[in-house]
Amino acid sequence: MLKVLKTLKWREWLYALLAVGFIVLQVWLDLTMPDYMSEITSLAVLGDAANMGEIWKNGGLMLACALGSALSSVVVGFFAARIAAAVAFRLRGKVFDRVESFSMEEINKFSTASLITRTTNDITQVQMVIAMGLQIVIKAPILAVWAIVKILGRNWQWSVATAGAVIVMVLMMLFILVAVFPKFKKVQKMTDNLNSVTRENLTGVRVVRAYNAEEYQERKFAGANEDLTKTQLFTSRAMAILSPVMTMIMSGLTLAIYWIGAYLIGAEETVLQRSELFGQMAAFSGYAMQVVMAFMMMAMIFIILPRALVSVRRINEVLETESSIKDGTLTASPEGAPVGTVEFKNVSFRYPDASEYVLHNVSFKAEKGQTVAFIGSTGSGKSTAINLVPRFYDASEGEVLVDGVNVKDYTLAALHDKIGYVPQRAVMFSGTVESNVAYGEKSGKEFTLEDVKEAVRVAQGSEFIEQKEDTYRAHVAQGGTNFSGGQKQRLAIARAVCREPEIYIFDDSFSALDYKTDRLLRTALKEETGEATSLIVAQRIGTIRDADLIIVLDEGNVVGKGTHDELMQTCEVYREIAYSQLSKEELENSMRGGERA
Repeated sequence: MLKVLKTLKWREWLYALLAVGFIVLQVWLDLTMPDYMSEITSLAVLGDAANMGEIWKNGGLMLACALGSALSSVVVGFFAARIAAAVAFRLRGKVFDRVESFSMEEINKFSTASLITRTTNDITQVQMVIAMGLQIVIKAPILAVWAIVKILGRNWQWSVATAGAVIVMVLMMLFILVAVFPKFKKVQKMTDNLNSVTRENLTGVRVVRAYNAEEYQERKFAGANEDLTKTQLFTSRAMAILSPVMTMIMSGLTLAIYWIGAYLIGAEETVLQRSELFGQMAAFSGYAMQVVMAFMMMAMIFIILPRALVSVRRINEVLETESSIKDGTLTASPEGAPVGTVEFKNVSFRYPDASEYVLHNVSFKAEKGQTVAFIGSTGSGKSTAINLVPRFYDASEGEVLVDGVNVKDYTLAALHDKIGYVPQRAVMFSGTVESNVAYGEKSGKEFTLEDVKEAVRVAQGSEFIEQKEDTYRAHVAQGGTNFSGGQKQRLAIARAVCREPEIYIFDDSFSALDYKTDRLLRTALKEETGEATSLIVAQRIGTIRDADLIIVLDEGNVVGKGTHDELMQTCEVYREIAYSQLSKEELENSMRGGERA
């Protein structure tokens, strides 16, 4: 919690100091009222009409104290809310920024569902405890100590009764701390699990319906929901005990004070002594109730603080996690460097916590303007290889060079400025076609509508975009759900083209396109981006047949390198893939066509 409080700025500290001042004022006013009550009671017991003026005066002062206490409480609440909102705002920003800096290793470590819970629910818990805690944590001890000091000068029998009530309340709170606190950590983890199941169901809703798996998903959700509910019920029931027990203690203490008071008053001989003792009893009752109220406020802290402390730990886990991908220092390629080149030098890679390597000793060089393609069976390491270029992961062994420089030496912003990346699954953001194509930033370049139109034309998307009512300002739903798979792929390719990068990375980005559109798009890319280097992952031979260099991967090993014609003669794995997709006649015709050319 101290780390959270360190995020406070001078303005919030000023608010906190002002709040403390008003809390002290509120406590003083609350503890002054029993004195006036004592005076009024003593005067009323005497029954002298001459004392009515004093009764009205003390009553007016008592009312003023009550109004002052209420106003002080409102002011404290205002300051507490401002401080809590500022802390929550700052924490969410810090958590989001830290998550944005994470590599895929850290994202997978926490899971998406857990990161969402930590950014929302956990920070809300912290905000709530600050808003309530500033009012209660500070007020409760001040009120308790001050009220006890006032009580100590009174009759010892009443003090013993009050002490007994306080001991019972302390034992109650210790029980709750020991029994309930560990459950709150489980509650947050179970909330993560519930979010994960819900998110999985919503993102895969088409598959769920296609396989009639609604009942299975319902059982899965019900299991996660039941676990969370049981734990929540345990903590809620334990906390629910507090209220009736506190009420019983307050009622019992009041009864004890009046029972003792009746015994003491009966023992007095004069009316004046009885009236004074009666007034003291009324005042003591007021002080005793303030002591009980102070401990009730502490009990409320015990209700909200344990869960908030668990949330703080979870938030700090995110904030204290360093990204495994460290920024380099180079903001541009060195002078005279071979611009647009990509080279792998004996690169091997394994995923974090994995025992086996996904890539083994991969080496190749792509010169400026060349197209290098990767092909192989599913799980052979194609996507993993190209994901090392933009540093989604770092190579476990060997070097990945861009423009002759190790990618680790570039700042991430400088490295990504050189790359136009099109992922395997086209990602669309809610907005417009223009905002999706002109997405992101590139130093020294501003994307205009003309840039967007040209990029869409190259990506073969002009026809379906210009048919829309708002053309390039047409709405794009979250995830691009109002576009087909092929349309989303073309928009994702247009996004990369718009950046005019040195290096294009296409991670199986043509799979949703028909053969005609695929051919037209690759032709347009070659014409418009001929000087850029292209790295292509593909499953279709037709997509990569014209590549300058084709790398064949099998279980992470390079089993063939060369052009299409060379690999047809030298690489058995490539021939198997080719014959599984094209007939011998088609392949022989293409080879003869290449020889004539």
